Amino acid sequence: MQQDEVTGTLSRSFGAVADEYDRLRPGPSPEALDWLLPDGATAVLELGAGTGILTRLLAERVPRVVAIEPDDRMRAVLSARATGVEVLAGRAEQIPADDDCMDAVFAASAWHWVDEEKAVPEVARVLHAGGRLSLVWSGPNRSVGWMRELWAGGIVLMPEEQASIDERRRGRHVVNVGAPGEGPFRTPETHLFTWTRTMTADDLIALSTTYSAVITMDEDERRRHLDAMRHYLETSAPSAARDWIDVPMRSYCWRATKR
Repeated sequence: MQQDEVTGTLSRSFGAVADEYDRLRPGPSPEALDWLLPDGATAVLELGAGTGILTRLLAERVPRVVAIEPDDRMRAVLSARATGVEVLAGRAEQIPADDDCMDAVFAASAWHWVDEEKAVPEVARVLHAGGRLSLVWSGPNRSVGWMRELWAGGIVLMPEEQASIDERRRGRHVVNVGAPGEGPFRTPETHLFTWTRTMTADDLIALSTTYSAVITMDEDERRRHLDAMRHYLETSAPSAARDWIDVPMRSYCWRATKR
């Protein structure tokens, strides 16, 4: 994503909903984490760790986990809930870590907020040779028609509108670490993992309020948007009149090895 004033406002919005973010946002599936984490890793660093959703999963598998988060409110939740983890203030563009000290660097639903021109050399600096940059975006699978329409505010979309929304979403997953054969990383690999998560309608709607586009709406606009989502769930979605909903989820994963 282009890093501009609008991006900056969106990226700083999550601290206002830190507790709900931690309660509702999904981490990557176990299969996705298996794919992202290098075998034998003993020290990993997470950028933009937020409230520690991925951090806690990493701490179950890796002896040393360092979590970097710039927002004070998100970092407070992270520090309280991720035991045994080194939690530091910082950014991807200036990582508070020594050279050549990590087996892997992770970012979960955060890389699209960074300035890659500055972040890529910083990540390469802290990684061992052969270390891995691992990125993942996890959340509702909006390639499924009813989820795409729900997230748009209960709107039944025309094909061209669907294509436009899908294109904007894919833009957040574009990673630029240099031209093939150049830069500090080898050719990247990607993989998509899908699964379902059972949620109530209330929690599914509340999940949408942890995304920057909804957080930054004014109060009246947000109320109309959430009311429209609820009406769609009650009348049009496959989940209509159900107490529990099988929500399609996805983890889009990206990894590259340092030369």
